[in-house]
This record gives sequence, C-alpha cells and structure tokens, in this order.
Amino acid sequence: MSKESAKINCPTFQKQEPVIEKITAKINGAKGVSEKAAFAEELQQEVNVLLSCPDYDEKSTDCSNCRFIANVRKRMTDLVIKAKKLA
Repeated sequence: MSKESAKINCPTFQKQEPVIEKITAKINGAKGVSEKAAFAEELQQEVNVLLSCPDYDEKSTDCSNCRFIANVRKRMTDLVIKAKKLA
C-alpha cells in the first residue's frame, strides 16, 4: 500500500502500516517458500493487531476499511503458509 492510499485516520493503523509494509517487502524479496512463510507468520502477528483493535467501531468507515485491508492481508499470509506445507 503506498503512502498516498494509506488515508485511514486511525493511530493503530498508522502505527502498524509501516511495519506491515516492511514485512510485505521482505516476503516479496524472499527466495523460496520457506523463507516467505517465515515472514508471513511475522506479518500475521502484525495484522492480528489490527484485527483485534479494541477501538474498532463498525459504523466507522476508517475501521471498516482497515478491517477489510487486514482481512485481505491475513488471507494472503494464510496462502503463503499453506504453500509451505504443500511444498
């Protein structure tokens, strides 16, 4: 996610987003499924911070967008980890 598109007005999201971006870059640069899966597990922990946010408000557009992005990332990490198990 680029800086321009990270317009979610939430301190938790703003804190987690740079960490998530760094780990995502490591996944993209990793060689082999095992290395990618290790970073994916790390990413899952950071994404879980967003998914378990105590300030989540289902009526907030920012919260809905954050939750959507976090769920997409969680599915991606699940796929990478499954690929390791299949390899």
